[in-house]
Amino acid sequence: MSSISKETIRKEALERRAKLKELADELSLRVSRNFAASVPIPPGAAVSSYFAIGDEADPAGLESELRRRGHQILLPRVTGRNLPLDFHIWEEGAPLHRGGFGLSEPSPDWPKLVPDVLIVPLLAFDMDGYRVGYGAGYYDRTIRKLRENKKIIAAGFGFSLQEFPTVPHLAHDERLDWVVTDTRAQQIRN
Repeated sequence: MSSISKETIRKEALERRAKLKELADELSLRVSRNFAASVPIPPGAAVSSYFAIGDEADPAGLESELRRRGHQILLPRVTGRNLPLDFHIWEEGAPLHRGGFGLSEPSPDWPKLVPDVLIVPLLAFDMDGYRVGYGAGYYDRTIRKLRENKKIIAAGFGFSLQEFPTVPHLAHDERLDWVVTDTRAQQIRN
């Protein structure tokens, strides 16, 4: 485990990502291509994506390719503090609603579905499969709950510049199965 705090990593990761603002669209397409070419998504799998905020890597290009392949796209919705995320089927073009933390989310009345694959946003990550997000723990709780009930693929989606040699992690932090960036897709060996 790293001796650097998660807050220090978050601050540096945000600074790194901000430097990529002008390149974010092109780099996001590269991440999408690497993901589509490498992550083994089972036929008919339901895939949870996310609506990118700010200068996050944007999976919109990947969503289009996955829809073309016949996958249902889901979006996460925050249901409450310290609870796992819910996932709702997202029909392309359906308007999103303003959720907590300023996020764009599906409406609570959209049909729910449990994902087989999660495209997980990254603020910082290491190649041991640990990630640092914004600090609320939603993805860790969600991945843990999903893994209790079935085999899933949790794949981080971000820019290579967000990689750190190691990121701090605790016992409740869930490891990713894949990390996909603009330069590579790497399966994490447990």
